[in-house]
Amino acid sequence: MDDAQTPRTYLVVLDGSPEARVALRFAARRAAKTGGRVEMLAIVEPSEFVQWGGVQAALEEEARLGAEALLHQAAGEIIEELGLKPDLTVRQGERIKAVRTLLEERPGIAALVLGAQESGGPGPLVSYFAGPQSGQLHCPLMIVPGSLDDEALDRLS
Repeated sequence: MDDAQTPRTYLVVLDGSPEARVALRFAARRAAKTGGRVEMLAIVEPSEFVQWGGVQAALEEEARLGAEALLHQAAGEIIEELGLKPDLTVRQGERIKAVRTLLEERPGIAALVLGAQESGGPGPLVSYFAGPQSGQLHCPLMIVPGSLDDEALDRLS
């Protein structure tokens, strides 16, 4: 398949926050209207050091299962509303590094879609990717204001 036939993939980082939900709705509606795809990424950050390895492994497994559940729930909503089946990815590690690594591994991603917090600053991912590192991305960065309601998102997407 050449680039003209490859569907656009919008990457959205989900963490259960309201702004991530806004970004997902925007990306999913854009993908549905343009014949594109959505990839949802959940990141399991490393737990703080626990002295007993078995306890740490159990905590990390619980966090991974929670991330998978978050992705499946959001995917179900997208499938039900738009008939669009998103790709689901769970990564472990520090958030910014996990996003950068995924973008490097998948040069076909057409846009990184992030939601900005409604108040209290844009959030760490938006601050990082829209800051000094923004010129190094190989795809556009779309920042969706977290204050947008569903009606506004539908109109804009």
